Amino acid sequence: MATLFRWLLRLTSAAILLAVLGLGLVYYLAARSLPDYDKVLAVEGSRAEIEIVRDNAGVPHIFPQNDSDAYFGLGYAHAQDRLWQMTLLRRTAQGRLSELFGRRTLETDTLMRRLDLYPLAVRSVAAQDPQALEALEAYAAGVNARIAEINAESLGRGAPEFFLFNAPIAPWQPADSLAIVKLMALQLSGQFREEILRAQTSLALPDPARLQDILPDIPGAGTAALPDYAQLFPGKTLQPFATAAHEMDALSPFPERGLAGASNAWAASPARSAGGGTLLANDPHLGFTAPSTWYLARLELSSGGVIGGTVPGVPAVMLGRSEHLAWGLTSSYLDDQDLFIEELDPDNPDRYRTPDGFAAFETRRTIVDIKNEAPVTLTLRWTENGPVLPRSAFDLGSITPQGDVVSLAWTALDGADTSLSAALRLMRAQDVDEALAASELYVAPSQMLTLIDGERIAMKLIGTMPARDPAHQSQGRLPSPGWIEANRWQGRLPDSANPLFLDPPGGIVGNTNNKVIDRPFPEHVSFDWGDSQRVMRWQSLMTGRQVHTRDSFIEAQLDTVSPAARTLLPLIGRDLWYTGEAAPEGTPERQRQRALDLLANWNGEMNEHLPEPLLYAAWLRALQDRLIRDEIGPLADNYTHVEPLFIERVFRDIDGAGVWCDVIRSVVVETCSDIARMALDDALVWVGERHGTALESLRWGDAHQAAHEHPVLGNVPLLRSFVNIRQSTSGGDFTLQRGRTSGRDPQPFSNVHGATYRGVYDFADPDSSVYILSTGESGHFLSRHYDDLGTLWRRGEYLPMSLDQDLARAASVGITRLVTP
Repeated sequence: MATLFRWLLRLTSAAILLAVLGLGLVYYLAARSLPDYDKVLAVEGSRAEIEIVRDNAGVPHIFPQNDSDAYFGLGYAHAQDRLWQMTLLRRTAQGRLSELFGRRTLETDTLMRRLDLYPLAVRSVAAQDPQALEALEAYAAGVNARIAEINAESLGRGAPEFFLFNAPIAPWQPADSLAIVKLMALQLSGQFREEILRAQTSLALPDPARLQDILPDIPGAGTAALPDYAQLFPGKTLQPFATAAHEMDALSPFPERGLAGASNAWAASPARSAGGGTLLANDPHLGFTAPSTWYLARLELSSGGVIGGTVPGVPAVMLGRSEHLAWGLTSSYLDDQDLFIEELDPDNPDRYRTPDGFAAFETRRTIVDIKNEAPVTLTLRWTENGPVLPRSAFDLGSITPQGDVVSLAWTALDGADTSLSAALRLMRAQDVDEALAASELYVAPSQMLTLIDGERIAMKLIGTMPARDPAHQSQGRLPSPGWIEANRWQGRLPDSANPLFLDPPGGIVGNTNNKVIDRPFPEHVSFDWGDSQRVMRWQSLMTGRQVHTRDSFIEAQLDTVSPAARTLLPLIGRDLWYTGEAAPEGTPERQRQRALDLLANWNGEMNEHLPEPLLYAAWLRALQDRLIRDEIGPLADNYTHVEPLFIERVFRDIDGAGVWCDVIRSVVVETCSDIARMALDDALVWVGERHGTALESLRWGDAHQAAHEHPVLGNVPLLRSFVNIRQSTSGGDFTLQRGRTSGRDPQPFSNVHGATYRGVYDFADPDSSVYILSTGESGHFLSRHYDDLGTLWRRGEYLPMSLDQDLARAASVGITRLVTP
């Protein structure tokens, strides 16, 4: 027995030793790719010495001797910190993820190949102006210099992920950067998803006239009644009910409905500024990932210093400020996508119907390689309207007549896209007028561009606006017959048609993705906007002060009061408050009374430490589900977020919308108060099962955690503890500090989409401007800069955003000098 014990002890000790050695080896290999910020390196491709000063947050301040080398230095810095992210973005645009991840990403690759984004990016290289071409080539050379350094010095393949996924890194090309810009356009475009849901709901509703309730227009000028979707295709077979669409893979760039981009931006003129200078605040909203989409950087150009948010893979400061100009971006919600039903020739399925008769598809074959499996050959098809999408994607089969196919028209499908040239000109602009002139080259993604210089403010919709025929059958709101000339796009509108707000008399402009203009179709911009609630709170905060400061703009960015809660709670609870009968402890009636008492005294602030936001959010979610599920069945699963305008229409009985409260499958006629009471009980059961029954002890932040997840390793046991970043957060779907919830079980209130960047620029004292990221500069999870900024971001703190070279050097954690051989 003693001998057996000794051998077991020896084997156990050996196993522990081997495990420790193995972990040590893994750490050593992973740590090899941590960049050294303090060195001198000889590189090929630069024209002269480049100095990259890293401040204490890891932000690179790039000091070259010419503009070309500024972009070279940015490419090198991006590759130092985010090489895995860059290669993943490139592979996504190319439709080549399955080479690494197998069948898991085949659907994503198939869709990307069908959209043809990468070939369109290749074609767009020749469309750039000379300065943009120079920037693209210099940037690619900088990225390749880092790749060459990794290969020459065995620097851990550049990132730990490259050890787990055998992904040889091809040299960076100018087209790769343009492809990432197009990928951003895809991530920020969701109008076609609205068309699909509107068509599905039209087919599912017992009374299609009620479509205006569940998918309401933003208040303003009325819209002509839409046709019943089925009436657009007489004689064709359509499914009477849609099925719930499945979720896309985490690596898919196609946004879920309601997560296609948002953002806030507002600006004040000197007359409305306490310091006498212009002010601008901007916080673009994107899906949370680790690392963030954004990367902070400062470039010293011949036109002056530029600092702000860049996107790894793209040689431009996309939002930020220079010495004379500051600019911010928000999603415009321009209707830049249309779906078309294409009728196939019954005698030849390789042909489709056009206004001039049947025509052949434009076709091309492509091969998708799949890890550990045989490759898949696809036949790509294009019509005159755009690429053909598979019926299986986005549940398109549920709204496509039997025997027909669907194509997509989209402004980003342009082989002469000059959006990057516009971004680079904007960086060099010296005033608002030059910036507006530069914006004319933007194609996609369409954005609202907010500008300030030393004296003036402006806001303009940038990007190509499709020209539609006034006789369009559905006004672009439903998938339409592609063979009818009036439904097809008629080219593009001139830039002069893009809404522009220049030096308004009130001295303030802003956008929260709200409806910005009230023009009749077809120059309407959009029927679907991203906000009807936040704008009300923004107007209150802006008009509540005669003059503003940097701090008042920061306060507005971080505001967590929900105007939706303040509007809806009095409506849905008006017959429930103070009307309950005595109920003993432990009964549902007593729990309901306790919840109503808490909500009655709540001011609508979605603070992470309060219980009321969780009770309110759970109640509204249960209420909407009860209102719609008996009418539209499983399609209710696609309505993942509460629509305040729908709830308000129902409880105010606007145009008879109160009929939604009656359960059509029951004999009793339910009132809206009945449904509100039952929904509150549903919510309390749900809350009790997941968060406990002690209502006063609930915390909104426990349910509303910001989920910055690694898109590849985020679900891997053990590793996910190192790569995912989770934080308890305030805010909600309808607060200025927006924290968009997932809307899906098992964590419907998880914060998945919000301000990944915040910046506030004050031209009374430009170097007092501030900015912050939601994670950190590095994409390497062993780096201290992987999540260091996330703590500041969660607390509502910022970094100084100064162009003072001495300040950057004084706080530097390393200086890299790139020298010519």
